[in-house]
Amino acid sequence: MTIPQTIKEIPLSLAEVKEEVDKIKKRDKELGFRTQKTDEYLQQFAKEGTIKLIDSLKKLKIARLKDEYIVKIVDLLPRTVDDLKTILQGYTVTVTKDNMKKIVEEVNKFLG
Repeated sequence: MTIPQTIKEIPLSLAEVKEEVDKIKKRDKELGFRTQKTDEYLQQFAKEGTIKLIDSLKKLKIARLKDEYIVKIVDLLPRTVDDLKTILQGYTVTVTKDNMKKIVEEVNKFLG
């Protein structure tokens, strides 16, 4: 029996996971139980077009903002700086108020 090894960990947003599940749906005739439940969840909560928002947040080139933080921001879509602070409290990262304003502006542009 082979033991799977993790080669690389990449954080994925809900929209990216939804794309992968859609590929699985096309490939397989029937989805497994967990994949069905995941698909139902993604249908409710995954926002379309958030991959573009990920790219625009990366283009801001904020020093300490890692991919995992960007993915969390895109999944939760904070509308205010206070909401963004709440999201980032779970991580050991400090972002300046100016950079937080830039992030919130990008999210609000996306939301319209």
